[in-house]
Amino acid sequence: MTAVDEDRTSRTGAERERPQRRRRERTERGFSAIRTGLTAWLSRPLASFHLVLALTGLLTVLGIVMVLSASSVSSLDPKTGSGVYSLFKKHVLFVGIGCVVFWIGLRVPLKHFRRLSPTAMVGSLGLLLLVLTPLGSNINGSQGWFKLGLFSFQPVEVGKVALALWGAHILVTKNAVIHQWRHLLVPVVPAALLMFALVMAEPDLGATVTLAVVLLALLWFSGAPKRLFGVVLAGGLAGVLVLALISPYRLARVLSFLSPDTDIKGAAYQATQAKYALADGGLFGMGLGQGQSNWGYLPNVQNDFIFALIGEELGFVGCLVVLGLFAGVAIVGLRIATRNLDPWIRIVAGTLTVFLVSQAAINIGYVVGLLPVTGVTLPLISYGGTSLVITMLIMGILANAARHEPEAVAALRSQGPGKFGRLLWLPAPDPYRPPAKRKSPTGRGGASKAAARPAPRSARPAPAQERRRSVREPSRRSTAARGAAVRGTGTRGSTPKRAPAPRRGNW
Repeated sequence: MTAVDEDRTSRTGAERERPQRRRRERTERGFSAIRTGLTAWLSRPLASFHLVLALTGLLTVLGIVMVLSASSVSSLDPKTGSGVYSLFKKHVLFVGIGCVVFWIGLRVPLKHFRRLSPTAMVGSLGLLLLVLTPLGSNINGSQGWFKLGLFSFQPVEVGKVALALWGAHILVTKNAVIHQWRHLLVPVVPAALLMFALVMAEPDLGATVTLAVVLLALLWFSGAPKRLFGVVLAGGLAGVLVLALISPYRLARVLSFLSPDTDIKGAAYQATQAKYALADGGLFGMGLGQGQSNWGYLPNVQNDFIFALIGEELGFVGCLVVLGLFAGVAIVGLRIATRNLDPWIRIVAGTLTVFLVSQAAINIGYVVGLLPVTGVTLPLISYGGTSLVITMLIMGILANAARHEPEAVAALRSQGPGKFGRLLWLPAPDPYRPPAKRKSPTGRGGASKAAARPAPRSARPAPAQERRRSVREPSRRSTAARGAAVRGTGTRGSTPKRAPAPRRGNW
């Protein structure tokens, strides 16, 4: 090959690489622009607030669509005269009530929630006790419901929020002595154990597990030592094992989880049908309303196993969208918790976020076969009354906490409430003010115990010689003039002046 051919070949190779390099540079510039724009948007004062609103709206709309698809067949009952939209209409009604509750959680100042948290905790324990009496109703083998006409109410859902708000209030109040075990555990842990006992008396293992998640999150965000969680987790696993062994239907669920092929038509029927539904969906799903699980193949598909229907009708892509939305809830909730200054808001935001995401993880976990079936709903997506309304209340509290971030408070108080604030009649949040330090208790004779302790060397008064040196010496002329004024004589040609009265404490 001649030199001319080699030069021509090198030019051809360079010309081929040039478009590829340009495309690579354009792609890098595009990603850089997206990253810069996203970073700039997230740095806005109300970014967390807008993200909570968007995630709540997307999950709620997705739940409405999936409940319509899941309940259209099971709602039809010629004996009772119910049509195909009966459950869907009830779900839309619950969504409307949830929107009002969401606005209440967003509108009411957070200090009022903290002030009412002890009353809410006592009321929740009272309701959990009353539901075990003949006033309560047994639904699906659990004495945990109050029947109110065509509607039902589950008090344990209120107890979860009450435990989070009240527990954060107690732990923040005891912040100075929280390093001591008795102040860390009492009275939060005994009250939580009492709530666990009342819920297990219904019995409702799924609600007990979520309550345990709330307790662990409270202790974690309050700064409890890590060795405590090992003891709590070991005790919790031992308790779940004992409860599973003493109850026949719980033992059947555990055995069906360990060996799902042994009882396909019995205890493992729902879990097996959920896996079939996920497998039939494939990558993009069979389409809305085209799933086979609606026709009775998967019982309670609109409640506990709606994620299986999402996989069947929307495919793997739909499942990824749901997982991404709950991952967004986790990120935004923890972002709110870390950006707030009020320790009570930090603990409440972190605890409620962990509770919601853990409930979604438990539901998705037993649908895909990673956990035993516990009967926990998928937040904001599953059909339900009390669970849906309480979940929207939690999202409203998170949105309220997002408006209390320092940058958001400064922007809302200086620039006005904004579009959403004017639309929802939201007041400007108050800036965080640390509580005043309490005075140390006084001892006998009114003397403070702290005053009896020797002051540190840096805080002790200087010796007398150093104090004398620190005082600026007056000039000789001013000293002589002051002395002459005191004696009543002045300098030659001057009028004697009266000496000014010395200021107290200067000399």
